[in-house]
Amino acid sequence: MAFAVTSSPAAISGSSFSRSSASSDLKIPQIGSFRLADRHATVNLSQKRSAVKPVNAEPKRNDSMLSHAATTSAPEVSEKVEVEDFEQLAKELNNASPLEIMDKALEKFGNDIAIAFSGAEDVALIEYAKLTGRPFRVFSLDTGRLNPETYRFFDEVEKHYGIRIEYMFPDAVEVQALVRSKGLFSFYEDGHQECCRVRKVRPLRRALKGLRAWITGQRKDQSPGTRSEVPVVQVDPVFEGLDGGDGSLLKWNPVANVDGKDIWNFLRAMNVPVNSLHAQGFVSIGCEPCTRPVLPGQHEREGRWWWEDAKAKECGLHKGNLKEDGAAQVDGNGATTESDIFNSQSLVTLSRTGIENLAKLESRKESWIVVLYAPWCPFCQAMEASYVELAEKLAGSGVKVAKFRADGEQKEYSKNELQLGSFPTILFFPKHSAKPIKYASEKRDVDSLMAFVNALR
Repeated sequence: MAFAVTSSPAAISGSSFSRSSASSDLKIPQIGSFRLADRHATVNLSQKRSAVKPVNAEPKRNDSMLSHAATTSAPEVSEKVEVEDFEQLAKELNNASPLEIMDKALEKFGNDIAIAFSGAEDVALIEYAKLTGRPFRVFSLDTGRLNPETYRFFDEVEKHYGIRIEYMFPDAVEVQALVRSKGLFSFYEDGHQECCRVRKVRPLRRALKGLRAWITGQRKDQSPGTRSEVPVVQVDPVFEGLDGGDGSLLKWNPVANVDGKDIWNFLRAMNVPVNSLHAQGFVSIGCEPCTRPVLPGQHEREGRWWWEDAKAKECGLHKGNLKEDGAAQVDGNGATTESDIFNSQSLVTLSRTGIENLAKLESRKESWIVVLYAPWCPFCQAMEASYVELAEKLAGSGVKVAKFRADGEQKEYSKNELQLGSFPTILFFPKHSAKPIKYASEKRDVDSLMAFVNALR
């Protein structure tokens, strides 16, 4: 995990990065020279009073990303307690620009806040921070399993902004125990959560203990099933900050309300470096074994942990922002109550009895294509327009287009009898064959689906 400090010349005294022409050594900035004397910013993070202490007032923490700063001196600052309602602040900033939100975050927390940089489009956060003209810090988690392109991107970002990213690494003993007992790729068999907990969540937890606030690149449109309620600023519901205890850490999400396409328009306009993996079809970028490019018709998060159910597309860093049940409200039968999808007069809605009867028929009058779906699934939502268009194109063609909701109490049946692996699963029931044919491709655009149907009818 890493900190980077940068500023305009007037913003910080005696703190600038430079590389000597005669030596490759980096001159480390005197972080302790950053003055908070005029910023008695104080936060109330859990309905309790908490004074912001001067920089480096805490003893040196070997497990925090501020360990190098603890050795420098800082001016004495008298403590002043003010109470602030961050829920109200979130409402006030809800329609603010990312630049305004970033400026407010850096103004309030100065030396005690850092940007979380993942090696993907989070570079937008660094650009916004630079544009404020204020000092800022950057950190990243090096899991040891990142793509080579991501490491090269880290280096490029450091050179472009004249900063040093300070990395947090997983505990070597914990990684060794996991790999020795379960192998290098156990997550393909029993889920990614354990590996992410060792390589990402615990290092982040250690790092955040050295801060009072952090800045993330979460957006509501990244994962409609899990991040649709992300506020622009919040008391972190999961992690603890420097003072310890519930409510001791604030979380800022400056781009929460920004669409992904607008982030990319901003990056192009500012001509900032981007990860070369994006040009290869990667959108959301994580560890190399767990990330792959997305295809037409797929949601950006579908490239992460693709072998798992859609509801599990989080590593745990932002667990507190997940909607209940990781997706939506759940009724007494275990089914979600979220609004239904694939709504069209050209589509047939199959009940459990309906699809059972369809599966039993050995000689059908018409062919059928059926999507097994869950309304909360962002990948089902992403293909909705394509599937509805397919139904409209096939109307009156002798091929019925249908949907079957396969979550909740229908999930076990769908797994055992309908080849459900993950949502969405698409099946074609030919006219003269009892066994349905599963659509194997992950291209869910209308042209690909139409080609599948035409090849079989």
